[in-house]
Amino acid sequence: MKEATGELNLAVIVAVSIGVLAAFFFGVVWPILDQDFKKNSQCNKAICNCGEDTIDGKPGLQIINGKKYCTCWDEDYPDDTFNCVFRG
Repeated sequence: MKEATGELNLAVIVAVSIGVLAAFFFGVVWPILDQDFKKNSQCNKAICNCGEDTIDGKPGLQIINGKKYCTCWDEDYPDDTFNCVFRG
């Protein structure tokens, strides 16, 4: 009987550990990854100005905290601009 109780305790410990790890992943890690996926897909389908000149009043290449960013916008919403990392 003691052996069965020991195996049950181990099963409970494993189940609780998996639950804690799953809660941490879906509560902390996944929102960060999901936001990064959305931002990358938004930048992949955007129209960007990575030059030195302005296009339609939108600035070109910008340096923010030592990184180069392009000013981008969506074709459907040209007034809403956002920055994407320069990949040139």
